[in-house]
Amino acid sequence: MEFGVISRVPAIGGQMLSLQGLRGRYDDVFLPLYGAHRAQNAAVALAAVEAFGNGEPLDAEIVRAAFAEVTSPGRLEIIRRSPTIVLDAAHNPHGAEATAEALEDSFSFSPLIGVMGVMGDKDADGVLAAFEPHFHHLICTQNSTSRSMSAADTGAAAIEIYGEDRVTVVPDLAEAIDRAATPAEAGEAFGDAFGAGAVLVTGSVVTVGEARSMLVRKGRR
Repeated sequence: MEFGVISRVPAIGGQMLSLQGLRGRYDDVFLPLYGAHRAQNAAVALAAVEAFGNGEPLDAEIVRAAFAEVTSPGRLEIIRRSPTIVLDAAHNPHGAEATAEALEDSFSFSPLIGVMGVMGDKDADGVLAAFEPHFHHLICTQNSTSRSMSAADTGAAAIEIYGEDRVTVVPDLAEAIDRAATPAEAGEAFGDAFGAGAVLVTGSVVTVGEARSMLVRKGRR
């Protein structure tokens, strides 16, 4: 039997799914993650669990309870509100495209300010291009590792795709996030009201990991 996503509806905090497994159908499954690719991952996970079972469908309530507890830190994770800061570790063009599609599918941020730090051995141009239609403005930064592409080099590549007016270079990651998340900066400097806006920190697993540590630590003060 084929398995997959029968239906998917974006919902507050995630999405509601109907999944076809190898052994049965499971409706009204709330998945607290965003994006069609996450729903597909859920279907694969469900089928994998069923494959190790006794041939009978799983208990639907257990399936719902299990998926309701799923977390994925650093993957379209809302780490802060007022203003909203979202973390996503997309580090290649395919991942960036999936993240961009999920943002369009589940949110209506306007403006969306990007904070991006990429690794030197990755396809920075491809990642930048994937996000270009979605970012009102981009702040190019870098993480603390020796493998990180410099903020200046990322900024130079970004200017070729976004234009000079839409790109700012801020090498220090903490400063870059603070600038993007300050309503006066994000609204006045970047040319739009920031009330319904958000910041997306992306470009690298390391960049997002460092940003997450900073923001969680700062939030506990």
